[in-house]
This record gives sequence, structure tokens and C-alpha cells, in this order.
Amino acid sequence: MNIKICTLAAASSVVVVAMSAAAPPLPHGTTQKVVYISNRHIRLGVDLSLGGAITCLQRVGGRNMVNSHDWGRQIQMSDYSGPVPYEPDGKKPQPVWAGLGWNPIQSGDAFGNQSKVVSFSVRRHELTVTCIPMHWPLNNVPAHCTYTSTISLHANAVTVHCTVALHRQDTTQYAARPQELPAVYTNGPWYRIFTYSGIHPFQHGALTREPSVFMWRSWMATEHWAALVDKADRGLGIWEPTAVQFSGGFAGSPGAGGPHDNPTGYLAPNQMEILDHNIVYSYDYTLIVGTVSEIRKYVYTHTPSSLRTPLPAYTFSDNRNHWHYVNAIDSGWPVKAHLHIIPQSADPQVVGPLNLWRATSGDVLVMRAAFKGSTGVVRLFFRPYSQPHFDTAHSISFPVTADGRYHTYRIPLRGAPGYAGSMIQLRLDPYVVNPANAWIDLQEVQLINNGAGDQDTH
Repeated sequence: MNIKICTLAAASSVVVVAMSAAAPPLPHGTTQKVVYISNRHIRLGVDLSLGGAITCLQRVGGRNMVNSHDWGRQIQMSDYSGPVPYEPDGKKPQPVWAGLGWNPIQSGDAFGNQSKVVSFSVRRHELTVTCIPMHWPLNNVPAHCTYTSTISLHANAVTVHCTVALHRQDTTQYAARPQELPAVYTNGPWYRIFTYSGIHPFQHGALTREPSVFMWRSWMATEHWAALVDKADRGLGIWEPTAVQFSGGFAGSPGAGGPHDNPTGYLAPNQMEILDHNIVYSYDYTLIVGTVSEIRKYVYTHTPSSLRTPLPAYTFSDNRNHWHYVNAIDSGWPVKAHLHIIPQSADPQVVGPLNLWRATSGDVLVMRAAFKGSTGVVRLFFRPYSQPHFDTAHSISFPVTADGRYHTYRIPLRGAPGYAGSMIQLRLDPYVVNPANAWIDLQEVQLINNGAGDQDTH
């Protein structure tokens, strides 16, 4: 049985749906080209016959934790965009995977075709590999992008810098999709999922054990990490410093099985991202080998104080900072100086990333933007940690000047309806008169504490 996730984007949340199908496991006798690097603590291997995906991670003298039952597993890069379904030149995806849309992955496809490595280098504790990934749902369709990962060992941890560079001929800007940053699959003994999901991160609060269920689920990981461990609480953690939402689960019989057996655990940090036809998109993650307490200690030690409970603060000088849109697009990649947002209906939504903060710490919204073709009103939504979605009970409207010129707005939030306690996400809804003639240039959005000044400064 093959295991993969289908991620469906909602306006303010991620729904994760498990899917299964009869897809080929690794063919018997498949030639593998595994290159290893190691130090005194851990050993890691990448398979150059599978796009350089990680197929081995173990403590020195311990067992390999990475599952390679088929080419949809391993520890590997995996990305999502439109259209859904993706049918290049009329080629049909395997029906069970049609809902994944545009979905290159590092190892290969569901039909057993392998990704191609185009460059590789290695030194003592570091390697870099670039590949042309395959579209998972399609039979032998290389993606119009490259994947590059640089992997380094540091004691019991593995730092990985990933870059996906797209060169699609289809220049449509498709809606944001939840990305896997990356996808991690472990063997059967590593089936217990731990994380911290509370509202007081980095204070040694009680951990949460997430259900190890086959129907992959998502949760808030407010310390930006999660771990799959065995019955002795030892295993593999993943830390992605920008990700608050993780997904994961377990399929098969827990507690036993090796790299080519079917039982498998799954983890992935998630971010909603727009992947433009020409984007160069990068992210970093760290794999940590050890006990749950050792994994958490590593995250605490390596997370600077500025990133522990940051207030939302975004300057859109050269990227989207994980913001995305509903009923709108922007002018595309590369981002230059601001987001130029183009409504596609009278109800555009500009949605921020997940980011935990206390309402009392950030009680003034500062926004620098230019509006054209709007009614002169914007509704700001602020989503409490306890709410799965945005709602009007947690929002406030404020006036803007729709003259096409930049203005700086300072909006007091203290006492606003529902703005109290722990918050998790922002959304801006400009009211648009005529979408055909409307646009928004968004340069800056941030929350500050006890801000001062007029509501609108020209």
C-alpha cells in the first residue's frame, strides 16, 4: 500500500486528507546509489537513484529510521500547485492522485519512474544534490523545476537548506497550497508523535502526544517542532523555525518493520505558499536524532529569543513572507518593493501566516499601503488560537484612503471585539467597488505595543 497526503487549501486552515492506493513498492533488485556522510553521533545516506532523497538516518550503531517502502516516502522535498487535476499535454494522472494537482517530488513517481540527479558534491560532513523531480501522480513526467538540497551534519542534528526553482511554461498564478517542508517517513518502530501545542511556548510546558492515526491530521506546533519516537521515547524530530502547523500520523501496525516494510510514520511542517511559474523558493529545516527531551532541548538552544514569541511583522520588499490570497492574485515573482494585489472579485482576502502572539503585546496594527478602486473600508480579522477559522466576531473595520497613494495606517486594537488572549493569524479584507479597476499595493503590516499617532498619516 502506498501512503501519501492530499492537501486542500481553505481560506484560513489546512485540511489534510489521507489517501491510499496500490502503487509499486521499491522494485525487487532496484539499483540504489546511496552516498553516506557521518560523524561520531549519526549516519545519513542519500540515494542518487532517487533524486538525492534521504533514505537513511540513524544513530551510529543504531537502526535506520527512514522508510523507503515506495518512492512516495523517504525524507524528501514535495511541492503543490495548480491546476487540479494537472494534465500536461492531455496526460491523465492516476485517478486516486488526481486531487493532488501539480505535485513534483524528489524521489520519483507513483508508477516507479525515478527522478534524475543533475549535480552532486560531497565533503566530510556535507553534501549538495540537485535533481529534476518527477510528478508523483503522473507516469514518467519530469517537472519543470529543479530541487536542490544542501545537507550538513552537526553532532546529533542534520541541517538542510532546500531550494525549488520553477520554470513552468504555464504562467497562471494558481492559489496557494499547503507545502510539505519536507515530507518525513519513518519505519514502524517510530510511531509515537510528540509536540508542544500550547499557548506558552519555550517555557517547558507539558508536551502533547498526537494521535498516531492513518488519516493524517494537522495540529498547531507552537515551538515549531514535532517528533516520531519509539516506545523508549527515542527517535527523530523535525524543526522548521517558520512553521506553526504540522501534519502527521501513522499507517500500518505500529512497533515493528524496516525500511522496505509497509508500516510507516509521517511528519511534515506546513506553510501555505503560492508557487509562481518562475519562483525560486527556499526553506530550511533540521532533523534531530535523540530522545524527546534531547530533541526539545536542541530546539530551545538554537531558537533565538527574537523568534520565540514574535509579534507579526512583515515587510514585503522582496517576498510574500508566507502571505496568500483568496479571490485575488498579485503581480507575481519576483516581488519588488511591495505586493501588488489584484482583486478577482468584490471580496478579496489577504491572508497572513500562522504566528502565535498575545493580544496585549501587540495592540496596534501598523499598515503601509495604497488602495485604488475600493470603497475606502478594510475589515481586519484576527483569529484567536482557540478558533479553527476566521469569523466576524473577531474583526474590526477601519477607513482607508482609496486614492492610489501610499498612506500609513495605525489602528488601535485594544478593546476591539474578540481581540484578547492568544492570537494566531491576521487577514485583511478590502471592500472593492469594481474588481476590474481595483488594486492594493501592500508594503508593510506589523503589530506594535502601545503605538501612538494618528489613525492615518499621509
